Amino acid sequence: MVVGTCIIATVLGYFYIYKPSFSTQSHSFEPIHITEKPNNTALLKKLQQKAASLKNYCKKNGFNERFAFLIDMSIHSGKQRFFVYNLQKDNIEKIGLVTHGSGSVTGTNQLYFSNIPNSNCTSLGRYKIGNDYQGRFGLAYKLHGLDASNNRAFERFVVLHGHSCVPSVEVYPIAICPSLGCPTVAPDFLLELKKYIEKSEQPILLSIYQ
Repeated sequence: MVVGTCIIATVLGYFYIYKPSFSTQSHSFEPIHITEKPNNTALLKKLQQKAASLKNYCKKNGFNERFAFLIDMSIHSGKQRFFVYNLQKDNIEKIGLVTHGSGSVTGTNQLYFSNIPNSNCTSLGRYKIGNDYQGRFGLAYKLHGLDASNNRAFERFVVLHGHSCVPSVEVYPIAICPSLGCPTVAPDFLLELKKYIEKSEQPILLSIYQ
């Protein structure tokens, strides 16, 4: 009984003190104007195909059938790659920057993905956006991995949250700060996502792909 209580206290404590490792190095850059959709035709087509593949999954598994969140990890971190996608209208509603895990950095243009605890890597796959809570960085949402490639996300404390090191505008070719595997966004963008999550009667599906 005592051991069980200690484990629960440790888990809860971690959620409240969780602190990703972010780069504090500052850069000087000219903000790039925020676009409504990727200007790369191939990337946009891939986004549309990915969204189409999620429609049936959402319907069968009780997820919101109107909106889904998609993250394309093949896009440079300094470019907008987090998409709020309208599955019914087949268009992008919101777009923003999002981190990848520090463990995913290989020193090349290719990222490394892993589901292993303490790897600090991003995990590809579908996620259920769970309950919100107030952590070290304020508002955050727990994530539940739904695929074999990310089914340890909750165990790894991979959550959706905001951090001030993530800009609100594109900074390419500069890379944004990495996280410990969490999809971390700018605080103001998180507030935009909050509107969708809070208004939804069904859980929203998040898909991270490459």
